[in-house]
Amino acid sequence: MTLCELEREEALVMSAFTFNSLKLGNVEGVTLSLTKEVSQFYSRHLDILAVVGAGYTVWKGFHLLRGFYSFIKHQVFPRLFSNTNTILQYGEWAVVTGATDGIGKAYAEELASHGVSIILLGRSTEKLKNVSESISATYGVKTRFIVADLNKGSEVFPSIKEALRDVDVGILVNNAGVCYEYPAFFTEVPEEKSLEIINVNTAAAVMMVYVVLPGMLQRKRGAIINIASITSCAPVPLLNVYAASKAFLDSFTRALQYEYGSHGIFIQSLIPGFVVTKMINFAEILRNKSIFVPLPKDYAHNAVRTIGTTLRTTGHWSHGLQLSILNWMPERIWMFLWAYLNNNSRAEYLSKEKQS
Repeated sequence: MTLCELEREEALVMSAFTFNSLKLGNVEGVTLSLTKEVSQFYSRHLDILAVVGAGYTVWKGFHLLRGFYSFIKHQVFPRLFSNTNTILQYGEWAVVTGATDGIGKAYAEELASHGVSIILLGRSTEKLKNVSESISATYGVKTRFIVADLNKGSEVFPSIKEALRDVDVGILVNNAGVCYEYPAFFTEVPEEKSLEIINVNTAAAVMMVYVVLPGMLQRKRGAIINIASITSCAPVPLLNVYAASKAFLDSFTRALQYEYGSHGIFIQSLIPGFVVTKMINFAEILRNKSIFVPLPKDYAHNAVRTIGTTLRTTGHWSHGLQLSILNWMPERIWMFLWAYLNNNSRAEYLSKEKQS
C-alpha cells in the first residue's frame, strides 16, 4: 500500500469517526431537549394539578360534612325536637300492614302508646286477634283487624277498602314485606318467591296508598310511612329482587312526598338496617341484639319520633351511622361487603340445613 493510499484510508476513518461523534451528540442533544420540554410542561401544569387536587380534597370534605349534617338532622334533631303528643293530629286511627310480628307489631304498639287506635292487617286470623287484644289491654286504645293475604294481588283490596270506609285513617304504615329465605343467587330463587316479593313489597304498598290517600286529601291531613330498607340505597348481591323492591318503594315514596306534601300529608320513606326479626334471621349475627342490630321495640321507639320531622330516615341512630359510612364508600366496596356478608350467611344457612 502506497503512502497516498494510507493517507486516504486514514482520512476515511477520521471522517467516519467524526460522523458517528456528531450523530451521538445529536441524539444526546435531542434527549436533553425532550427532557427539558417535559420538565417545562410539568412545571407549567403543576399549578393546575395542585388546583385539581385541592378541589378534590374540598369536595371530599364537603361530602363528609354533608354526611355529618345529615346524620345530625335525621338522628339527633328528631330526638331533641320531636313531639309525639302531636301524632293524633293526623287522625284517630293508624293502619299497620304486616302487624303481627317484628317491626310492624312493635310500630303498632308504639303508636298505641301515644293514644292512636290501631287497625292491624295480616294473613293469620289467630295472630291478628292475639296482637289486637294485647294492644287494647296494654294501651287502652281501640283496635280492629283485617285478614288479607297481600300476595293475592288486586282481588284483596276491594274488601280492605270497604273495611276502611268511613274510618278516620290518620296514619298508614306500609310495613308488610317478604324476603329471601336465605341469601341466594338469582337463578336459585324460585319464581314464586320473586313474584311474592314483588306483590307484597311493592304492589301492595302502592294499592294501600290508593285505599287511604283520597280520604287523607279530603281531610287535608294524614301520614304515610313506607318501610323500605337500607338495601334500597345501592345494589345488593344475593338479595337482588328484595333490594330492588325496596329501592322501588323508596323512590315511590319520595316522589309521592313531592306530589302531596303541600296538601297536608306527611309521607316518609323509612330505610332501616338489620333488626332482630323472623324475616331476616339466616345468620347468627342477625339473631341477637347488638348496637347495630336493635330489637324491634327499640327500633320502633326511635322511628316513631321521626314522624312529622324527617321525610327520609333510617329511623335509628345506629342505622344512620351505618348508612353514612356506606354512602362514603365507593360502590365497588359496598358491593364487595354485601357480597361477603351474604355469601357467608348463605354458607352458614346451607351448612345448618345439611346437618339437619
